[in-house]
Amino acid sequence: MLTEEIKRSVLQLNAIDRVHLAETLLDSLDKTDEQIEKIWLFESEKRYKAYKEGSIILQRRFLLDFSD
Repeated sequence: MLTEEIKRSVLQLNAIDRVHLAETLLDSLDKTDEQIEKIWLFESEKRYKAYKEGSIILQRRFLLDFSD
C-alpha cells in the first residue's frame, strides 16, 4: 500500500525534516473552502435578519468556569 510506503520513508527522515513535513501537511488541511464560506455567510445573514425581525428567540447558554 502506498500510504504504508510513505509512512516508512517519512519515519526515516531526521526530526527537523519530519517537523517541516508535518507543518506542510497541517497547513494543507487549514485551507478554507469558498463554497462553505459562502454558505455560512448566507446562513449567518439569514439568522441575523431573523433575530432583528424578532422571528427567532435566542436561548441563553451558560459557560462553566473550572479555573478554581
